[in-house]
Amino acid sequence: MHDIRAIRENPELYEQAWAAKGSAGKVAEVVALDAEFRRLQLSLQSSQADRNELSKKVGLAKAQKRDEEAETLIAEVERVKARIARETSNEQVVGAKLNEVLAALPNIPALDVPPGPDETANVEVRRWGEPFAISAPKDHVDLGEGLSLMDFEAAVRMSGSRFVVLKGELARLERALGQFMLDIQTREHGYLEVSPPVLVRGEALFGTGQLPKFADDLFHTADDRWLIPTAEVSLTNLVREQITAEDQLALRLTALTHCFRAEAGASGRDTRGMIRQHQFQKVELVSITTPEQSNDEHERMVGCAEAILKRLELPFRTMLLCAGDMGFSARKTYDLEVWLPSEGRYREISSCSNCGDFQARRMDARFKRAGEKGTQFVHTLNGSGLAVGRTLVALMENYQDEGGRIAIPQMLQGYMGGLTHIGGGR
Repeated sequence: MHDIRAIRENPELYEQAWAAKGSAGKVAEVVALDAEFRRLQLSLQSSQADRNELSKKVGLAKAQKRDEEAETLIAEVERVKARIARETSNEQVVGAKLNEVLAALPNIPALDVPPGPDETANVEVRRWGEPFAISAPKDHVDLGEGLSLMDFEAAVRMSGSRFVVLKGELARLERALGQFMLDIQTREHGYLEVSPPVLVRGEALFGTGQLPKFADDLFHTADDRWLIPTAEVSLTNLVREQITAEDQLALRLTALTHCFRAEAGASGRDTRGMIRQHQFQKVELVSITTPEQSNDEHERMVGCAEAILKRLELPFRTMLLCAGDMGFSARKTYDLEVWLPSEGRYREISSCSNCGDFQARRMDARFKRAGEKGTQFVHTLNGSGLAVGRTLVALMENYQDEGGRIAIPQMLQGYMGGLTHIGGGR
């Protein structure tokens, strides 16, 4: 959500910012609705003042036994009440429309976000590791099916496309990855582990910006709940409608959950394999901070996500997204992209975003400074630390050998009972 006063004071900034994120021409509509809403408010306040003044006169006339005058005044009060009812209705309609328009408009980019319409304008910040030298690499589908540990046909029979069944050592490796990520983020990076609901109400998704704009990309239940597309929703909403003391910030939270995405906007994309599925596991990182902390916290969060890839010795690069490629709620985003040998390119495995106070305004999440009376909106940040399924894909492809076996990175062998390879041998 946006501060309407800020839009009034600097409409040019918002016009440029929204245009950069694909929502050009919206400032004029917002300003016009805001002006009409304020006009209706003033008119309603004037009518309410008229009613109050007339009511006083009615009381005075009755006290002085001027019955005829009192009846005339009472009739006038009724006319003003009718006018107030009309003006109240009009104010509510215009106010609702203004909120509807504002709710559909994205966060504005930070000043250091590069301009550009899409991923072609993203900027590489750094690169770590060298791509593995693998001759004729197989993709994860061929590897998994070749080991008889990955079954897409069975998943289609029970659930349809964009699902997978993992078995045996691959299922164990997926579990190991999630536990490994959680252990690093909690023991070394100071995140508090949370086990949150994966079914939430619409208000929670509105707070983090998935609703109303992205309803088609979500799964909706018959009892009007929604399956979370990311634990960002559950974790960030822990401070919904709360006032947090400043000395409790930064608040760092993490969760390993299943996530669910309808992928309505991804028809025809990544239909083969595990890259884009309806159900997947992810370790999510969320930070709640003061405005002064959020930029440094953003860089810290990116480092926490990068640490997982470094421990697993997976080559990756860190990209600063341009304005046109950022998500709806983000003011600044870094993507981590891991090397996939079968594609000969880097693919996104984590996205870390600073949302500023955008989500906090939608959730009414505030903090209070010691010794001050008022409150301020918190800043919220979120990132993947990491997407478990995509990390599994990257491990399989980067650690394959010519015989179709998959080596287990040393950091994971303790989670795998000492197993050194999938496909035979220790």
